[in-house]
Amino acid sequence: MLGLSAASHAKETHTLRLAQTWGPNSPILGETVEHMADMAEKMSDGRLRIRIDAANKHKAPFGIFDMVRNGQYDMGHTASYYYKGSIPNAMFFTTVPFGMIAPEQYAWFYHGGGMELMQQVYEPFGLLSFPGGNTGNQMGGWFREEINGVEDLDGLKMRTPGFAGEVMAELGVAVTNIPPGELYTALERGTIDAVEWVGPALDFNMGFHQIANYYYSGWQEPGAEVQFLINQNAWDKLPADLQEILRVAMRTAAYDMYIQSTHASGVAWSRMKDDYPDVTHRTFPADVIEALRAATEKRLKEVAEGDPLAQQIIASQRRYLEQVRQWTNISDKSYLDSVAGE
Repeated sequence: MLGLSAASHAKETHTLRLAQTWGPNSPILGETVEHMADMAEKMSDGRLRIRIDAANKHKAPFGIFDMVRNGQYDMGHTASYYYKGSIPNAMFFTTVPFGMIAPEQYAWFYHGGGMELMQQVYEPFGLLSFPGGNTGNQMGGWFREEINGVEDLDGLKMRTPGFAGEVMAELGVAVTNIPPGELYTALERGTIDAVEWVGPALDFNMGFHQIANYYYSGWQEPGAEVQFLINQNAWDKLPADLQEILRVAMRTAAYDMYIQSTHASGVAWSRMKDDYPDVTHRTFPADVIEALRAATEKRLKEVAEGDPLAQQIIASQRRYLEQVRQWTNISDKSYLDSVAGE
């Protein structure tokens, strides 16, 4: 009897419903979710299945946090900083301006205490959060007009989310956060003057280069991590082996998204340069970077005041960055600087 019961339990199928911020057939972001679900089903021999609903199905691209929290969905794939209005400390787990690049950030998550701090933020809401894929260093955005100084930012209408949006607002930018599916139309119609999305891998298909010619390198999202959210009750209902399978599938899919983004950005940037010669790469002037850095420090100080957990997260990230950046500088940065002429 015990043997039959164990065998029956082993064949029990669990189906989780997942809502994603992205639309149907979304490259890279949507593919990451499909890859994760496929791995989980195969590794579990069909015992764990994940049903994915894109934004066109659930109609709430920025409502993933609430839907998973309330049990409408078991899982979500989204970006933590979209929910800073509900949980301000969530934004630290996507990216911080002038902060860690993707490899440094992953190291902080898994070896520097980042996962534990993230769970402190999400646990009161009955949620688990896991790294869900990194775009790598994001571009600073597409601009219709060249930015020659800080004064050019005053009154500029721009889509840029999260902490970066707050920093931009400090410099006079009229910031808005528009759902991905509406960005091209907003830029085309002049509802916004500039748009920051991701980088060539995802920007090319959005078509921004057909409207705005100036493409700026970033400062705001040096390693932008999306997330898998899981309802704690749904997680607790899974057998231990399926929990581990899901954990491995999410971590593997997240890594795969990072390398896919790197590959796709290289391909897309080459196409842009060849097919759209009017597109011009720019870096922000030194006075703009200095102003952005000062505004970032000001906002971080304001956020930390009166919030011990925010203070703890900021201090953890800064300590870790101070340590790991020394290695980044003498390894990757020194290598790139030394061969720049080749």
